[in-house]
Amino acid sequence: GTYNFSDPIVISADPAKSVSLKLSNMAIIKPLNWADPTVPLIRVGVSEEGDTIDATVDAAYMTGNESVSITGGCIFGVGTASGISVEGGVGTYIYNVSIKTTPIGIHIKQGPNALGATYVNVDNVNITGNDKRDWIGVLVEGTYNTFSNMRIASINFGVKCTETGSKNIFRNIHPLCGIQSQETAGFWDLSDGNVYDVCYSDQFAIGFRTTGYAAGIYNNCFCFWYSSQQEKHTAFKADKGFNSILTNFKADFKDKETKNVVLSVGAIDGTGRIDNLSTNKDIVTDFTYLFYEENSNLFEKIYGFFYLIFGLIG
Repeated sequence: GTYNFSDPIVISADPAKSVSLKLSNMAIIKPLNWADPTVPLIRVGVSEEGDTIDATVDAAYMTGNESVSITGGCIFGVGTASGISVEGGVGTYIYNVSIKTTPIGIHIKQGPNALGATYVNVDNVNITGNDKRDWIGVLVEGTYNTFSNMRIASINFGVKCTETGSKNIFRNIHPLCGIQSQETAGFWDLSDGNVYDVCYSDQFAIGFRTTGYAAGIYNNCFCFWYSSQQEKHTAFKADKGFNSILTNFKADFKDKETKNVVLSVGAIDGTGRIDNLSTNKDIVTDFTYLFYEENSNLFEKIYGFFYLIFGLIG
C-alpha cells in the first residue's frame, strides 16, 4: 500500500528502543503536507526529546544497535521531503530500497563519537530525482561508511562528501545526469581519505571533483558522455591542488563539439598522480593531465606543465 506521513518516521538512537524498518517491495512511503523539503521521511539514530543521556559519552549511544536496518519499499518524496537520514548510532544497514524525487536521497550525518564514525552500510539502493538544481543523491558528513551497488539519476550532484565526510568507501556507484548545467558533478569530495572503486560518472559536466586540497583514491573509475550536453566536459577537477591518486582511470568523451578536459586544476602545488589513463586523446582539448601522468615522458610533462600554467593564468 501507500502510506502518507505528516511527520518523519523516527528510529531511536537508544539501542533498547531502536527497531528495524522492513517494507514490502510494493510499499510506498510519502509525505503529507510536508513543511520543509530538507527534512527526511525517515530519521535513524535520533535522540528523543528530553533525553538526559549524553550522546558524546554514553557507550550505548556511541555504539548504537548494529542490527538496525531499513530494507525494501519505495521512499517517494514527491519533491517536498528528503529521503533517509542517519543521525546517530553506528552500524545501520540500508539496502534494497528505492528513493524517488527527494532533494537529498540519503544523508549520513556525523556520528556521536570523537571520530564522527557511523559505519553505515548502504547496498543496492536506487535514487532518482527530477532534474532540479542543487539536489543531491548521497550527502556524507560522517566517517567509515560503505556504499555499494547504487544507481543515482536526474540530480545535480550524485555523491557529495563534506569536509567531515572522510574515510568512506564507494564501490560500483553510477550517477547519471540529465541537467544541462556546468555546475553538475557525479562525485564531489571536500575531504580526505575517501576511496572510489569502479565508480561511473555518466553525463555530468564534471565527473569527479575535489575542493580544497582533498586527496582521495580512485581505482578503475570512469566518465562517459554520449551527447554534447554541456559546453565543457571535465573528467576530474581539483578546485585547488590535485592530490588524488587515479589508477586505471578512463575518460570517454563524445566529440569535438565541446571542450574536453581530462584534468583541471586550480593550483600548481598538488602531488597527485595518474597511472594507466585511458582516453580518446584525439578530441581532448587540454593536456594538463600529462604533467601528472606516471608514464608521460619528459617532453609530455613539459607540454602538460605548459597547459597547467596557461590554464591558471588564462
